[in-house]
This record gives sequence, C-alpha cells and structure tokens, in this order.
Amino acid sequence: MHLNRGQLPGISRAIVKSLVDAGDIEVGSQREAQLDVEAVLSNYLNQLDQVMSRARSLVQQRGLPQGEFGRIKRLCAEQAGIKLDDDALDYLLAQLIEMLMQSQSIEDVFSEDHVLKRRMRGHLGVGDDTEARIEQEVRKKLKHVKEGTRVWEIEYARMKADIRRRRGGG
Repeated sequence: MHLNRGQLPGISRAIVKSLVDAGDIEVGSQREAQLDVEAVLSNYLNQLDQVMSRARSLVQQRGLPQGEFGRIKRLCAEQAGIKLDDDALDYLLAQLIEMLMQSQSIEDVFSEDHVLKRRMRGHLGVGDDTEARIEQEVRKKLKHVKEGTRVWEIEYARMKADIRRRRGGG
C-alpha cells in the first residue's frame, strides 16, 4: 500500500461514496464524512513521516550502517504505535472503523466491521501494483546509493517522479 497526500481527497470521497451507496453507513453530510476519512489517512501519513525522520536521525546519530535503517524504522514505528509495510493496510482499516463509530458526521453504521473493511480495502489498495513496480524500478536504479541518506531521498523522489511522468502518471 502506498498513499500520497495528493490521493487522499479522492480516496476519501470514494470510500464514503461506496459505503453510503452500499447502505453500510448513513451520513448527515457526505462532505464532513469525507473530511473525517481524510483526517485518519492524513494522520497516518504524518505519523509515518515522523517515524521515518526519527529513524534517519537515530541511524545518523548512532553511526549505524545504512543496512540497519529498516530495523530502526520498525522499532520507531512500534514505539509510535503504528504499523508499517504489510500490516499498514489492516492498521489503517482498523483506524477507519474506529472513526466511523465515533464520528459526528456518521449518523449510523449498519454493516459489520469485516464488511466495512472489505469495502474500504479496495480503495486503499488502488495503484498498489503500479506503485510497487515503480518502487522496484527506482530501487534497482538506486542500488549504488545508501538508503536513508539525504542523497538517496533526493534521488529516490526525483527518479520516482520521472518514472511516473514517463508512464503518464503525472
């Protein structure tokens, strides 16, 4: 799963629309419900940014080899109480279910958690395959650069944007 901030409004709109259209939830204001969903997703991205920053900082401060970055990142995520990688989707779905149950903009929830999760999962997974292929291509091209370094971050973002542009993805 890969989310970027530019996708959040569209994903939020699609999630709320599919839940409302299927009769899973009833909302007072669809726009407010979308903003609530977007807030959950945005909060996760903010937490993820903090985890990444903390991990980079710890690797640098302790003079650890860059190969330790992944392990340190997982430890930082655990300390922050968030999930990464394969567990991120389930973590986000649980956060969204909790929001649906507590949100003032959601008047009623009619479906069970597993039904809601199944319906939302498809919207959060959109583009996973394409994103995974792009990331794999970028990492292959950057294998000579140490992950977690400033140079790696800059080159990673530049190459990813270039590959997306070449593939017509903006």
